[in-house]
Amino acid sequence: QVQLVESGGGLVQAGGSLRLSCAASGRTFSSYAVGWFRQAPGKEREFVAAITWSGGNTYYSDSVKGRFTISRDNAKNTVYLQMNSLKPEDTAVYYCAATAGSLYAPRYSYDYWGQGTQVTVSS
Repeated sequence: QVQLVESGGGLVQAGGSLRLSCAASGRTFSSYAVGWFRQAPGKEREFVAAITWSGGNTYYSDSVKGRFTISRDNAKNTVYLQMNSLKPEDTAVYYCAATAGSLYAPRYSYDYWGQGTQVTVSS
């Protein structure tokens, strides 16, 4: 069993930065790949970024590539999402999730989800 809690969301102006954290509990957290997803009002939840259990491989959606960086610290049971050059279209609730699947696992393969943290980017 893995429990996930996101933090670090907030209101920021366009061009600004935020760092989201995903704190996990559970002895086997380090064996899971972790992804970040987001959901804007009226839209489906979409993939943002993922990282393997070792942290050696990452994967990003085209919309955030070059602006966002995912990383993890297994000693602290925490995964981070550094978001730079934020745009109003990045406004959404951001969720972290864990999967026993691969780096490219589809959304339905993620077994554990956090409650989400709101990110709002003003223009």
